[in-house]
Amino acid sequence: MRRNDREVTDWDEIMGIVQRCELCHIAFHGEEYPYVVPLNFGFETRNKQLFLYFHGAPEGRKHELLRKNPKVAFVMEHTQGISGPENGIACRCSAFYESVMGEGTLEYIHGEEKVAALRCLMHHHATDSSASLHFDPAILQKTAVLCLAVRSLTAKRHTAPA
Repeated sequence: MRRNDREVTDWDEIMGIVQRCELCHIAFHGEEYPYVVPLNFGFETRNKQLFLYFHGAPEGRKHELLRKNPKVAFVMEHTQGISGPENGIACRCSAFYESVMGEGTLEYIHGEEKVAALRCLMHHHATDSSASLHFDPAILQKTAVLCLAVRSLTAKRHTAPA
């Protein structure tokens, strides 16, 4: 990391950043170029390992690429605004953000693990209790749920001066 003064290494702080993020961008190995897809997500941790969950239609380019290579990279960010130029100098603009990025292996999950993952997703995005939500079996059958077991990650923060 070039700007290690912005690096976040505390696990709880990193999980706080993940909690504040709304989308996760997944980079798949494409044929000629990488293929990046923004997805909403849910997450959980086990023994300080992060697991990210995604859902969607069971077909499309990301699924074709996933079947060829399940190793992916990801990035998520929580943007906080941009400062304007200082004293008319454009180069003094700066973005304020928190971000987490990393890599891991993405795989399909099924059965009760699939329902638990969807609850994590709902918990991350919904305001009401995800534990009591019901999932329609017909829709569950048509929904692909993926789990990204994160192998490595880094986090960064650049906040506005107080």
